[in-house]
Amino acid sequence: MNVPAYAARSAGAPLAPFTVERRDPRPDDVQLDILFCGICHSDIHQARDEWGGATFPMVPGHEIVGRVTRVGPGVTKFKVGDLAGVGCMVDSCGRCDPCRRGTEQFCTQTAAWTYNGTEMDRTTPTHGGYSTSIVVRESFVLRIPAGLDPAGAAPLLCAGITTYSPLRQWGVKAGQRVGVVGLGGLGHMGVKLARSMGAEVTMFSTSPSKEKDAERLGATGFVLTADPAALKAQAGKFDFLLDTVSAEHDVNAYLSVLRPGGTMVMVGVPPERLKLSAFSLVAGNKRLAGSLIGGIAETQEMLDHCGKHGIVADVEIIPMQKVNEAYERTLKSDVKYRFSIDLASLKK
Repeated sequence: MNVPAYAARSAGAPLAPFTVERRDPRPDDVQLDILFCGICHSDIHQARDEWGGATFPMVPGHEIVGRVTRVGPGVTKFKVGDLAGVGCMVDSCGRCDPCRRGTEQFCTQTAAWTYNGTEMDRTTPTHGGYSTSIVVRESFVLRIPAGLDPAGAAPLLCAGITTYSPLRQWGVKAGQRVGVVGLGGLGHMGVKLARSMGAEVTMFSTSPSKEKDAERLGATGFVLTADPAALKAQAGKFDFLLDTVSAEHDVNAYLSVLRPGGTMVMVGVPPERLKLSAFSLVAGNKRLAGSLIGGIAETQEMLDHCGKHGIVADVEIIPMQKVNEAYERTLKSDVKYRFSIDLASLKK
């Protein structure tokens, strides 16, 4: 099948109309008519080859929500008409230890990423959700709970699981004090999810203009980190910190706000090496960790949790034709808090 799409034809080139060839569904495949696809900051990094190793032409997009239009004869979990999603992966080996543990993102054979990668045959290129249709193995397709807005649900497939997974792994629960560092696409999901788990949530931000939004999202505290005294006043008060910032910042200052035994998890990826003092950790038995998305089972758990609590991303819906403008606005943090592409615009 040839389907309409938008692609970057070379590093840094504007995204432009393109045609993607999709396979006919195999016995264990599900075909989706894509309704919405979120714009993740990593889409921009990849399309501009800022991380290296990119292949072109590239159709980005790994926050996909659509309707099932066809299923293979071996498919048992989905039927035509179901609302379903596809996240950052479309396959893995299924045999290695990480795969057996449900952490397919760490597949030792390298997972088949939704775009800028290959299928597990290592020859067939993968193309993502900036297109009208996609075909994926049933075991990597996710159920979207009834009642969730499809446009707002799309970013859950990356921003949602990226923030849910560390909160879940480190057992955030009612009564704990949780800090979220940075209010953007990831940070706003971190606030919503931590609050839904019963935690008392404080937003740490360099921008005083974000205080009202943080409160609207569920935060009960706000710390202006541009003021060293304000940060110092929080010393030893928090059980858990979720750091979503991708710019250079002083992690030692944030570690100081943890209680003894507290944990800080990084999901943002600053380009510079961390300047970490060992005393920031040993003086209080503190932990500094990282987290990368989540496995398929955990992603489904996150979606079900969001369905139960009515959580979706705050999105601005755009037509496909405005994707290049949206990229520039994302770089300027000129969106609250995620763009969601309406793929109906690509069919016109």
